[in-house]
Amino acid sequence: MKIIIVGVGKVGYTLASHLCHEDNEVTLVDSHMTALDKAQETLDLIGIKGSGLSIQALVEAGVRETDLVIATTSSDEVNMLCCLSAKRMGVPHTIARIRNPEYSREISSLKREIGLDMVINPEQETAAEIARILRFPAAINVDPFAGGRIELVAYRIMSTDPIKGRPLAEVMTSVKEKVLFCTVLRGDDVIIPDGSFVLQEEDIAHIIGRASQILAFFRRIGKETHSVKNVMVIGGGRIAYYLCDTIARSNIKVKIIEQDKDRCKELDELLPNCIIIHGDGTDENLLAQEAIEKCESLVSITGNDEENLITALYASHMGVPKVVTKVTRDNYGRIMQNLKLDCTVSPKNITAAQIIRFVRALKNTIGSNVETLYKIVGGRAEALQFCANETTAHLNVPLKDITFKPNFIVAAIARKGEIIIPTGNDFIQKKDTVIIVSSQANVVDLNDVFADGGKQP
Repeated sequence: MKIIIVGVGKVGYTLASHLCHEDNEVTLVDSHMTALDKAQETLDLIGIKGSGLSIQALVEAGVRETDLVIATTSSDEVNMLCCLSAKRMGVPHTIARIRNPEYSREISSLKREIGLDMVINPEQETAAEIARILRFPAAINVDPFAGGRIELVAYRIMSTDPIKGRPLAEVMTSVKEKVLFCTVLRGDDVIIPDGSFVLQEEDIAHIIGRASQILAFFRRIGKETHSVKNVMVIGGGRIAYYLCDTIARSNIKVKIIEQDKDRCKELDELLPNCIIIHGDGTDENLLAQEAIEKCESLVSITGNDEENLITALYASHMGVPKVVTKVTRDNYGRIMQNLKLDCTVSPKNITAAQIIRFVRALKNTIGSNVETLYKIVGGRAEALQFCANETTAHLNVPLKDITFKPNFIVAAIARKGEIIIPTGNDFIQKKDTVIIVSSQANVVDLNDVFADGGKQP
């Protein structure tokens, strides 16, 4: 697929990296040659110097033969105008990054008037992910499927966990909850476990099921299950606005610490149910004055990764039970894992996953398209949602009688309001919502999980 990405910031570069690795023909357009040079040195793509508003730059990038234009510059207005121009020059699909809360309230109108196929708001999506994490105190990450009826939850196995050192088959026999262990991250290894797999301390496991079943499972193994009641947020940017606007309406007490005095005044007007404090979120004295040790959760989401890490470490040291950190740079992953700062969010990776899902669906115009996609275990595995249709192979055949490709697992099935955590006797029917977890990338169709590729005799 031919794709033009306008804007080579953090989101644009991350997106280009993923799309290049999925065998797409990618062209970058940016007015800064330094950013283009860096991208061309590390990725297999073409760079065109120019503005997203320049018709000449878009034509030089091959816009008239392009399948998809993605505008990810720092300006919402440039992104919208770029996509409008692309549509008028015959590009069939366009995606714009739009971050301003005022525009976000008019997304439906904007999509209709400009002809956008997709609108991405990284800050709003990141805030939604943080809000989900705060609902599960024991969770590292929470990803929803089937309209929120199914959730994939990651958590770390601790030394006190009663399931540590036991085979999964034994664990699942002893519990009543319908959950499934999908993947386990052990060191650098991503494992799709079977019944003989034995959980070890420090493993990061992903389990899937209804939210109520996962909460019941956590209670059974002695994990904290009540949602947080008070949150301290460090940083008052767009993510903070979207997050606090959501959670404050859920009767959660919210306190925001922001360095910029003018921004504090804005937030005070926008978020009347939140306490806004002007100050430095890395100042230990200020955090002590605000009784950080009494917080049930701290969310560090400033624009500086290092400040976020320092604040998160200090909060953990002070015994805050739930610490969530925003980190943009990928090379901090190992450091954070060693420091056990598990709950991290990355706006650029969240955005990339959503657009990759859209691109894979465009590639697969006949079969069962990817409806939802999440990158898990540091991007080394994927959880995908499909809807089985008439092109899906092995319908109504028990899963135990189907040969699957290695490193794939059917994690859950949603059927007419019923949620099925499948065993070998279960099967896939037409119109089922099917959740697949895989340690392979570039899955575009439900048939990709079968050893025969869906080619039945």
